[in-house]
Amino acid sequence: MSLPHDSYDIASPLLEIDLPDLLENDEYDSPWKEAIDNYFPEFIEFYFPDAYAQIDWTLEPIFLDQELRAVVRDAELGKRFVDKLVQIKLLSGENKWVYVHIEVQGTQQAEFAERMFVYNYRLYDKYRQPIASLAVLADEHKNWKPTSFGYELLGCEHTLKFPVAKLADYHDQLETLKTSNNSFAIVTATHILTQQTRKNPAKRYEVKFALIKSLYQRNWDKQRVINLFAVIDWMMRLPKALEQELWSDIETLEEIDKMRYVTSVERIGMEKGLTKGMELGIQTAEQKTLQRLIQRRFKTLPDWATERITQASSPQLEQWLDNILDAPSIEAIFIETDSN
Repeated sequence: MSLPHDSYDIASPLLEIDLPDLLENDEYDSPWKEAIDNYFPEFIEFYFPDAYAQIDWTLEPIFLDQELRAVVRDAELGKRFVDKLVQIKLLSGENKWVYVHIEVQGTQQAEFAERMFVYNYRLYDKYRQPIASLAVLADEHKNWKPTSFGYELLGCEHTLKFPVAKLADYHDQLETLKTSNNSFAIVTATHILTQQTRKNPAKRYEVKFALIKSLYQRNWDKQRVINLFAVIDWMMRLPKALEQELWSDIETLEEIDKMRYVTSVERIGMEKGLTKGMELGIQTAEQKTLQRLIQRRFKTLPDWATERITQASSPQLEQWLDNILDAPSIEAIFIETDSN
């Protein structure tokens, strides 16, 4: 009998997203989601060129994120930044539609390959169509490259092998990435540079301005520049003083080039979006913490408690986190807030 196993293939490319000790407000998942939604064909072309060559891009891909959440909502096997289910058509015409499951993973994680396996067979069970599972991992553990999960029992073998791409493999290609015409080369460079400058705001300011300047020097349409500008700005957070200095330099750059991409209105919108994203991130962290504390203290987490937590406001979550210190039961955690 063979136990469930991960395969670690050093030769396979793999991309993951990592959130270690970054500058306090660094953000990864939201920029990645936006970039994939806006430039899905370029995402596939950059990380998975073999798959790209087999897809019929004359038909618009269909994102099925809600359907994915419905299928896997009770199979939480660890935190990931982005997961996508996309309906596409192959050039071969063998199937009218097939499905691509995308995972962008945030940290080195023992359960990652198992989650890919579970999601793949659950999606197949729902759609009765082939499911292509593709992994993008961006942690900084260069040799962590799981490419399969499976088991063998009494002659029965069940294994999923999946393509992977890893940001750490692109560290020596930064200069090439920054001049590429593929949007995800820019996203990859931005992510790597965000990791590398987590403890050096001055250096981050320097490389962030250089990335933005490179966007202005391309012959891309305005919306594409704005979209990638937002990704860079969202990931590479700066202290307030350096942020203000950066915007001043951008205004000077626009005056020199006689080209204005980001208006003051768009800038305000970006800043509001960042603030909202950070607030949502904090609230999600509070939800996960409260769920974990309940599970640890009471050895169970009822469905009704999970539902209450996911629907709560940030002030409610803060109150419940205080309550759990002395609450004699799970129900008692929520009593004080209910009575207000």
